[in-house]
Amino acid sequence: MRLDVIFLAIIQGIAEFLPISSSAHLIIFRDLFGIGSSVINGDLALAFDIALHFGTLLAIALYFFNDFLSMVLKGVTTGTKTQEGKMFWYIVAATIPAAIVGVLFEDVIEKAIRGNFLLIASALIIMGVIIYITDKVSKQTKNFKKMGIKDALLIGCSQVFALIPGFSRSGTTIAAARTLQFNREEAAKFSFYLSAPVVFGAVVLSVFDEVTMAAIQANLSIFIIGILVAFISGLLCIEFLLKYIKKHDFKMFMWYRILLGFVVIVYTLLK
Repeated sequence: MRLDVIFLAIIQGIAEFLPISSSAHLIIFRDLFGIGSSVINGDLALAFDIALHFGTLLAIALYFFNDFLSMVLKGVTTGTKTQEGKMFWYIVAATIPAAIVGVLFEDVIEKAIRGNFLLIASALIIMGVIIYITDKVSKQTKNFKKMGIKDALLIGCSQVFALIPGFSRSGTTIAAARTLQFNREEAAKFSFYLSAPVVFGAVVLSVFDEVTMAAIQANLSIFIIGILVAFISGLLCIEFLLKYIKKHDFKMFMWYRILLGFVVIVYTLLK
């Protein structure tokens, strides 16, 4: 059993839900520090990343199964007449901006930024400070019952920045929700809800990619291990964050991002 595969899967499960950027962590630990790079590289690296995201998608689906089931059923049958129905259509609306930009520009951003470790490190530091400050200055006066379509769209638009490794999808959406005065717990929950359709879309698109599917079929054991470990670590991380933010702010994540950013900068310059 490859420990490097397990390590990267754990990193994905943790970083996907904490506001610290899973894409940046996979790039830093694999492409910069070389963990697993001897086996997971080239086309296999992209396929492996998608597989790990599938593992965290399963974690979201299981953890919030009742929520999603209720939202879908109410959304389809009652439209926006119920709270659950409103949330379903808010999630749909909030997903559209990132989906459009992702389809049009993801490959361009991937090629331009993926190997730019200094830019990724800067994004880690800058977004870490933004998350902390927006949380610190924003009141907690809103919950899901007070959410409107404008709120959902603004939070959804913030996901566009997450296409840049280091910004963090959960970090940008949580920061946007806190800026709009949503309490920490529901800001995090809405962030988790939004991740499901985005990750699901990426996984579905990969199914139709012959190169990705060939890489998966040729390395099936690695992918099974990665998906399983990302799933388990993702479940644990969701539970941890929802409990943690009930009593704490985001200062810990800011300092971690700053520290990791400076480590990457120093390592890159001295390498």
